[in-house]
Amino acid sequence: MHWLWVLIVGGVIGAIGGAITSKGKSMGIVFNIIAGLVGSAIGEAILGDWGPQVADMAIIPSVIGAVILIAVVSFFFGKK
Repeated sequence: MHWLWVLIVGGVIGAIGGAITSKGKSMGIVFNIIAGLVGSAIGEAILGDWGPQVADMAIIPSVIGAVILIAVVSFFFGKK
């Protein structure tokens, strides 16, 4: 059951990151989940695990990490 919450929260974090970077409409649900999970790992590695936590993910550093990840990926693989 924990993994289900991790996937849901990861998808929400990825969707928030996509909305902040204005890339949310071009991403699918799978990329939202991947961006949320990888962004959470990046954000917590850089900023720590402060702030509110859901499914063992700190929300604020995770969203910041997802924004960083989406910005880097869209820079290298985005449409020109």
